[in-house]
Amino acid sequence: MQILTGQDLQTSGDVKVFGAAPFENSDVLTNVCFIKESQTYPEDLRVKHVLAAAGHLLPNWDHTFAEALLDDFQLPLGRKVKKLSRGMRSSLGVIIGLASRAPLTLFDEPYLGLDAVARQLFYDRLLADYAEHPRTVVLSTHLIDEVANLLEHVIVVDRGRIVVDEDADTLRSRAVVATGPVAAVDAFATSGTVLHRETLGTRTRTTVQASVTDTTRNRLREAGVELEPASLQELVIATTTQRRETTK
Repeated sequence: MQILTGQDLQTSGDVKVFGAAPFENSDVLTNVCFIKESQTYPEDLRVKHVLAAAGHLLPNWDHTFAEALLDDFQLPLGRKVKKLSRGMRSSLGVIIGLASRAPLTLFDEPYLGLDAVARQLFYDRLLADYAEHPRTVVLSTHLIDEVANLLEHVIVVDRGRIVVDEDADTLRSRAVVATGPVAAVDAFATSGTVLHRETLGTRTRTTVQASVTDTTRNRLREAGVELEPASLQELVIATTTQRRETTK
């Protein structure tokens, strides 16, 4: 993310954003907003000063939207940044990222310090505003299940390597979770690749990468096997675990 936003130089290869190298390129960077995991601001500034600066620096800034978000997150305009809690700092970053309406907006773990209600508020506002003002939003997160419904494309980086780079719906359709008697689930699993398996007594819960027809689904149901879509989090865990076991 730091390379994409011109804050660092790559050690090899080429990086282009909007068709040009981002480093020290004002034409590119004026259309980018990057909210870091530990975003820092001049501590003696008040919230209203930070937002005023954002309005000057970001050409697509929406002041009305920023004010609505301030009310949503109950962030006091007159409080100094150094007096903000960790969650309030995250709220400030979320407000800037959303109200920037930058053509490329990057959020790096933006929810740190936010409770479940505030995180859901962020996801709801992000989805609603994206629907009205489409743009590219990159969201780096470890809370995969929480953001699964937001994602159109998924990239998983494991130990510095890209192990998944796929459309989210395509990725979801590639695997199912089969739960039922061991023998019946194991017989089904031979038709695909087992990504994960949990067994307790005579029952097992197995994530299988395989396509399932209606005939197969009905046959499994008769054998006491229930099928459900694999969650993105299950797929990510299974993919990275399988890779690590393969490379040992």
